[in-house]
Amino acid sequence: MTERRGPTRYEIELGGQASERVLRPVSDEFTVEMTEAGTTRLVGDVRDSSHLNGLLAHYTSLNIEVVALRRLDQHTSAPSQREIPNHHLEGERS
Repeated sequence: MTERRGPTRYEIELGGQASERVLRPVSDEFTVEMTEAGTTRLVGDVRDSSHLNGLLAHYTSLNIEVVALRRLDQHTSAPSQREIPNHHLEGERS
């Protein structure tokens, strides 16, 4: 397994249009975009696996559907060669 140094850039796509309450933990660290498909796209740097797990736990606690989670190339914000499988959480959208 390769050890990573520094933050890793991720795209997190949430079902629906996320409210201010949902976005509060990432408002300073991530860019937020409402997509034409009606989802919320977040792009930003994640410090480590604990940070990523904390973000996902936040959405889980609010019953937010995480439609997609992708590790991005640091320089282009395009999906990396090794894409992380989608995570699906049941629940209502906020």
